[in-house]
Amino acid sequence: MTFDLDDTLYDNWPYIIEAEKGLLNFIAKEYPDSSHLSRDDWQQYKNQALRDDPELFSDMGDLRRIVLTKGLVESGYRGSLLSAAVRTCFDWFYFERSNFQVGEAQCQLLSKLAERIPLIAITNGNVNTQQIGIHGYFQQILKASRQSPMKPHPHMFDEAANYLKIPRGSILHVGDNLEKDVWGATNAGFSAAWHACDRPMEIEKEPVQVLPNVEIHQLDELLTFI
Repeated sequence: MTFDLDDTLYDNWPYIIEAEKGLLNFIAKEYPDSSHLSRDDWQQYKNQALRDDPELFSDMGDLRRIVLTKGLVESGYRGSLLSAAVRTCFDWFYFERSNFQVGEAQCQLLSKLAERIPLIAITNGNVNTQQIGIHGYFQQILKASRQSPMKPHPHMFDEAANYLKIPRGSILHVGDNLEKDVWGATNAGFSAAWHACDRPMEIEKEPVQVLPNVEIHQLDELLTFI
């Protein structure tokens, strides 16, 4: 079984939003020459970075480092001071975006599943799975990068299939996004379970390219399949 992480096992956006807001305050305090930069300024740097290098869509870490570099260079930081500032800001954000614990019910489910079948995480994000308390449940954790394009590209699904060494139709991928997870998994030959924890599950209101094999409203329903 393979799992998406963000918005499947936990609602990701509240943590991202808080970390983004906190990062702006952190930069303004620690690197005051950048305090004039607004949220819109940082968004423009991000948009420009993605226009210049579309592969960054698949690597949230590289994207953030490049955006931080652009903003800090614009503010006059150079050389070793620039490198240290980018590293410090990135580390601060990465800790804060992962500064939560996955719920006890979800962890208990993962534990029960992992006792019976191998689990692999397939995520377009870069959450620290050690920090949020789920790393040990997965035999592999696949994260999108320049070398591993983001879902729905088949690359990470192929990696998972090569690791599991079972027929692809016997692999169930669980995820919240009907394009990146459901269509991506189906296109790779997997079965697909749709589960979203960040919004009402109303499939008629979702952009659908292919229907999931199963719709899961409570994650513990997965126990019926093993």
